[in-house]
Amino acid sequence: MWADEIVVRHIGGRPSTRPQAWARILSYAGLWAMLGFGYWAIEERSTGTFVGEVGFADFKREIMQSMRDVPEAGWALVPSAHGKGYATEAVGAAIAWGDANLASARTVCMIDPENAASIRVAQKCGFAQFESASYNDQPALFFERLRD
Repeated sequence: MWADEIVVRHIGGRPSTRPQAWARILSYAGLWAMLGFGYWAIEERSTGTFVGEVGFADFKREIMQSMRDVPEAGWALVPSAHGKGYATEAVGAAIAWGDANLASARTVCMIDPENAASIRVAQKCGFAQFESASYNDQPALFFERLRD
C-alpha cells in the first residue's frame, strides 16, 4: 500500500521502499508497546482482504505545540477501497475505541489541504479545523476532536 503513488500523494508524496514500509510496520508495533495505542489493519468484512490502516500515534513530530503529546489520528486506504465509506467507518471505530481507552480527551489529525476526501472523513467523524500551517515545507490543515 505504501508503495502506491495514489496512496502517498497527500502523505509525503513519495512511495515507500520495501524497507521503509517494514520500518513503518515495526514502528506501529512499538506504538502499542510503548504508548498503549497504535494502528490497526482495515479489512474488508466480506473477504478479509487488507484495504488499509487506521489508528492513533504520537510520532513526536517537530510541529506546533498544540499538536504535541496528543494522540494523532491517521488513516490510509488502498485505492480500490476509496469512495466506499470504509475510511469513515474505520475512523469512527477507532474514535469509539479512543473515547473508551485514551487518557486524552483530545485527538488531532493533520491533512493535506488538497485531500478533500480525508477532510470529509475527519469532519464526519467530529474533527474541526483549528489551524492551517505547514509541515515539512508543505501546506497542512490541523484538526482536533474533543471527546463528548
